[in-house]
Amino acid sequence: MVHELADYERAPEQCHLTEEQLTTALFATAPALFGHVAVDDADQPIGFALWFLNFSTWEGVHGIYLEDLYVRPAARGTGAGRLLLATLAAICVERGYRRLDWWMINWNPAARFYAAIGATPMDEWVPYRLAGPALHELAAQVPAAPTRPDA
Repeated sequence: MVHELADYERAPEQCHLTEEQLTTALFATAPALFGHVAVDDADQPIGFALWFLNFSTWEGVHGIYLEDLYVRPAARGTGAGRLLLATLAAICVERGYRRLDWWMINWNPAARFYAAIGATPMDEWVPYRLAGPALHELAAQVPAAPTRPDA
């Protein structure tokens, strides 16, 4: 379904995730990625939420960052997306997290759904990304660690 989401977001060429990578990330000894799958009455997957923990230095506690929420087109309007988000909200409340954050492509019609559940856009915050050659160029600016004679 991750590749379906990439198609929906008009970026299928950018999605390189393999089943092996996802399995490793979700089921590692100490996973840093978590997920929930919504299924229909026939136990067929109809949606998913992939998330990880973030930390608010202002609040002093963790929160959940929702990396991806996707519901297959045929299942939209069934409550699957709401239930996935409600599940993450319940985890936040249970664990004392104060925030559930995510980004959304600005043309996504889900904005109405998010507003209906009380989510607010963070218009004053501008997302930035460092990737590809720029990421490597910046990383190359770190001086080599000195060798310790006793190491």
